[in-house]
Amino acid sequence: MPIVIDGKTYYRTAEVCRIAGVSKSTFFRWLRQGSFIDVANFDRRGWRLFTKEDIKRLKSEVGQIKPVKEKQQEKNR
Repeated sequence: MPIVIDGKTYYRTAEVCRIAGVSKSTFFRWLRQGSFIDVANFDRRGWRLFTKEDIKRLKSEVGQIKPVKEKQQEKNR
């Protein structure tokens, strides 16, 4: 459920991962590996707050990933 702070809508990690079609563990791995640049907004507890632009970036990153089978087929060529 989005939250509104100072008139701007933000989304939390679990919701964004569900929208983008990626697990939270994969998302956090991408952060650790530097595959995804972290968001700029955090709430008072330190939890990430995603904007619609952040969601678009994550969806774009999800779209770039190839399934393992495709990678294996490319290696076998």
